[in-house]
Amino acid sequence: MNIIDAIILGIIQGLTEFLPVSSSGHLELGKAILGDNSVPEESLLFTVVLHFATALSTIVVFRKDILEILKGIFKFQWNEDMQFLAKIVVSMLPAVIVGLFFEEQLEQLFGGNILLVGCMLIITALLLYFADKAKNTEKKVSFSNAFIIGISQAIAMIPGISRSGATISTSVLLGNDKTKAARFSFLMVVPLIFGKIAKDILSGELSYDSTNFTTLSIGFVAAFVAGLFACTWMISLVKKSKLSYFAIYCLIVGCIAIAFALFN
Repeated sequence: MNIIDAIILGIIQGLTEFLPVSSSGHLELGKAILGDNSVPEESLLFTVVLHFATALSTIVVFRKDILEILKGIFKFQWNEDMQFLAKIVVSMLPAVIVGLFFEEQLEQLFGGNILLVGCMLIITALLLYFADKAKNTEKKVSFSNAFIIGISQAIAMIPGISRSGATISTSVLLGNDKTKAARFSFLMVVPLIFGKIAKDILSGELSYDSTNFTTLSIGFVAAFVAGLFACTWMISLVKKSKLSYFAIYCLIVGCIAIAFALFN
């Protein structure tokens, strides 16, 4: 992989981790359009580095929130911060279960199934459209809400379903405040990313070549900077009810993908 590829992939990862357009779906579409040989297969290490970068950008954006949560935890009381952490844990359960017991089945969905990606992008578009039309409230995410949002996160493992789009839309459709919904959506994925990174490291499947240090570093920086921008921008868009733009985008791309799959 060259430096240009690392920058492009880093930017794509940083943007699509937070914008509701499905990074996995766009990767499958890119492979289909350019051909598998035109899109280099990225190493597990590079993927881990990019995910670490976006997780770190989330921590930077929500550093004040995370600090307050940590302060609340160390009070060892069943306060609001401890409850928020407990909700994060509850939201992780569906994705953890799916990841542990259905990993092979999930991997089979990432084989260039463009028709599936197209259909899932249309579902993402519908979720975003209805969430955008929902009335804003001041309601906080409850424990039952957290579990349902977690189910949406698990379903979003399917290529074409946007993780951020699915979780934010589900939360808003459950009647939660839009800004709080975005905050919960972005924070709930951080432990999963670090958990996945730890799993990959402990599995011994990561191989490091010192000649790739520059490429890895540039990819990390690109993903981190793009992640900072996308995370901040997405919070603003949700608050201002601008998700319909992404709904239109996902609908158009989804229809193109379905047409491509049927007529190619």
